[in-house]
Amino acid sequence: MTHIARRRFYAWLVLGLALLLLIVPAAASVSAEGAPAGGAPAKSAPVVVIPVHQTIESGLQQYMERAFRDAQDMRAVAIILDINTLGGRVDSAEGIGELIRGSKIPTVAYVHGKAASAGSYIALNAGKIVMEPGSSIGAAAVVDAAGNEVQSAKVVAHWSSEMKAAAELRGRNPQIAEAMVDKNAGASLPQLGRELEKGKILSLTAEEALKVGYAEKVTGNLQEVVALSGGEGHPVVSLNPTPAENFSRFITQPWVSTLLLLIGIAGVAIELFVPGFGLPGILGLLGFGLYFFGHYIAGFAGAEEFILFAGGVVLLLIEVFVSSFGILGILGAICLFSSVIMAAYNTAQAALNLGIAFVLALIVVIVVVRIFKHRGVWNRFILKDRLTTDKGYSSAEERKELLGQQGTSLTPLRPAGTASFGERRVDVVTAGDFVAAGQPVEVIHIEGYRVVVKEVKKV
Repeated sequence: MTHIARRRFYAWLVLGLALLLLIVPAAASVSAEGAPAGGAPAKSAPVVVIPVHQTIESGLQQYMERAFRDAQDMRAVAIILDINTLGGRVDSAEGIGELIRGSKIPTVAYVHGKAASAGSYIALNAGKIVMEPGSSIGAAAVVDAAGNEVQSAKVVAHWSSEMKAAAELRGRNPQIAEAMVDKNAGASLPQLGRELEKGKILSLTAEEALKVGYAEKVTGNLQEVVALSGGEGHPVVSLNPTPAENFSRFITQPWVSTLLLLIGIAGVAIELFVPGFGLPGILGLLGFGLYFFGHYIAGFAGAEEFILFAGGVVLLLIEVFVSSFGILGILGAICLFSSVIMAAYNTAQAALNLGIAFVLALIVVIVVVRIFKHRGVWNRFILKDRLTTDKGYSSAEERKELLGQQGTSLTPLRPAGTASFGERRVDVVTAGDFVAAGQPVEVIHIEGYRVVVKEVKKV
């Protein structure tokens, strides 16, 4: 090793040791702050409150996943789920339940309003449940999009098993969880002190939940909930949804997604078939843009969906102006529809939304095209103008000076032939009558090179 090489080696070695000396104390400091000797959390570690309000859907699930990650990064001592919801999507609730069960941070569900339907499932997955006086939990029957109770035995059995499993996980009576879902469970629960009304699902008041072990405490004081979570003396931090997350939750609702797709499809189609407005095209692109932007913020859509959508639009534009016998149009439509479905959390729901939006958009486009058919793009490919004399067009020199003149037919007119007017020989035609050669004729009409004559009867 040369002298210069050795100097470089020693320099790098010294630099590495210096960095190591800086890193080790810092790491030890962080470790000490997050978990000092004995495993007890540092007093600076917060108790994180995560609101679970309004409808349970895919946007809420994405927000809660982000909130749990933030709580983990903050080395939170406990997570309090502030629950007040009438429920929502079962698949989203199952995803949130899995998130809660897998959390390394202790969780407490604080029900200060209603934990109904899917909300009760989220609460059951928490390590402890605290209820505010006057709150309730239960009524977890499965309903469809129209709010009608689902009667499918298979669906009810699945959801009932999920509720029972969540109850058993935390040492709670699974029969009560089953009665919250299945109205035919009909089991007598002595702990309640009352018989379940046949054909009705169970909903527990705060006092009843405490009585049957479905709540550890009834209180309206958040500090008491913090104390129960083991976070007494620790700062309380509330992780509320960001404006972007609230926006994405609104956009990803099925009815909003369907409306945006309707605006997008109808706007782009109207701009393509009835060009010149500008506004439909802008609204259409805005509708699609909001749809993809909302799903992108929610974490469902990525760059590939945007690229696929843009490719579909380009193919449709090419098909309009360069005919490919429909091949490019079909490929463009497939790209558009695929990008819309791929960008959604639930592909089946996205396909349904797209189908509804497409049918409604088709009706709108047909109405608009009929109203503005004179401005349709097809008019660019159809020759509709007539080059008539009254519009100033003529394919030959007109002989207006012959109008009214009399001459002699030089050939028989059958009905076309030749006639002389003075020294001029002119090709003429009759209105359909036969005129023999040598007969007097009179010019009655001239249109371009066409000279119409009639026979002059001798008196």
